[in-house]
Amino acid sequence: MQIHYLSEANSVLNHFLGQIRNVNVQKDSMRFRRNIERIGEIMAYELSKDLHYKDIEVQTPLGIKKTTEIEDDLVLCSILRAGLPLHLGFLNYFDSAENGFVSAYRYHHNNDDAFEIKVEYQAVPSIENKNLLLIDPMLATGQSMVAVFNKLLEKGTPKEIHIAVVIAVPEGIAYLEKNLPDNCHLWVATLDEKLNEKNYIVPGLGDAGDLAYGNKL
Repeated sequence: MQIHYLSEANSVLNHFLGQIRNVNVQKDSMRFRRNIERIGEIMAYELSKDLHYKDIEVQTPLGIKKTTEIEDDLVLCSILRAGLPLHLGFLNYFDSAENGFVSAYRYHHNNDDAFEIKVEYQAVPSIENKNLLLIDPMLATGQSMVAVFNKLLEKGTPKEIHIAVVIAVPEGIAYLEKNLPDNCHLWVATLDEKLNEKNYIVPGLGDAGDLAYGNKL
């Protein structure tokens, strides 16, 4: 797996990352969603450098200009519900991409820390021979990402696989490396320290879905 860490050099990306972690800024859910969307836009720009392009000619009012445009067929797929603001950021840049949505959540059988991943709702186009961009803000254990990826394979075999996350931990990255194809690209806005005993990211930012859309039952 090829891993791209995007926050190693100072940029406005780190500014937005700091804001989504800040407990005082987090009180404004609209600002939290917008900052996640902005991070998605920055990540889309960085990821776009790894796509394939073709030469085209554009008619201007004064002549012809040779340039390039994206050649790949893209499918953006996010994990509900936390992935929606990040998805929108990517869609702002890849506005002609097809879109897919899959629900995945941790199911606790005995109301303890043990869980399995339930993948249920999905609305996904064919990914056959297309570039799949799988989007989710948090990469904790990695189990949700792998479960969703395996479910998506029912819709075809992608030509390229790009996974985009805002915050990841070493444990989740190791799980992806073990369970996903070697030719995957993993795009990480920032790397955190570890998982705690409840498999939450530390220092993390809390529950991205709740911060974006309110607490759930």
